[in-house]
Amino acid sequence: MSNKSFIEEFDKTLNSIDKLNKPKLLLHSCCAPCSSACLEVLMPYFDITVFYFNPNISDPVEYDKRLNEQVRYCKNLNIDVINGDYNPDVFFNAVRGLETAKEGGDRCTVCYKLRLEETAKQAKLHGYDYFCSTLSVSPYKNAEKLNNIGVALEGEYCVKYLINDFKKRNGYKRSVELSSIYSLYRQPYCGCVFSKRETVK
Repeated sequence: MSNKSFIEEFDKTLNSIDKLNKPKLLLHSCCAPCSSACLEVLMPYFDITVFYFNPNISDPVEYDKRLNEQVRYCKNLNIDVINGDYNPDVFFNAVRGLETAKEGGDRCTVCYKLRLEETAKQAKLHGYDYFCSTLSVSPYKNAEKLNNIGVALEGEYCVKYLINDFKKRNGYKRSVELSSIYSLYRQPYCGCVFSKRETVK
């Protein structure tokens, strides 16, 4: 499925929704800045809960800083935030053997699946109609890989996955604008020690 098809499928889903009877969406979020533009697009169509699940962030101070910003931002929108279990060992065990993989490669794909699968599990457990992630709003994240994982998990957990590519239609640019408007903390790296090693000099 091409990037154009992602947008077409996304639009098709939104157009099918009854705004007077919004379905429940569990939205995995990596941080407040990335969630900002996604929430702006999704709120007219869904009853949203944000799921902050990011065991890839090994520094607990950084983790809490991002979590607090997520909660602060969502409070303005009257959106609840669920803080998932935080255990960096879950991430390190998942990517064992991929420590030297290039950023954006196989290690990141494993990380995508780790976070999306936990989102799907929680969505199934708590009766959500849809699940998806804010990750695709980043120009550094591969929407095709994310969507392929999401669709596979939809089949496994019987919860609809919302196909998307939030970076399109100036999604990333809008996230930067909203971050400035709300004075959101924008971290200089994705989250894991490996991305920090490559991006923070």
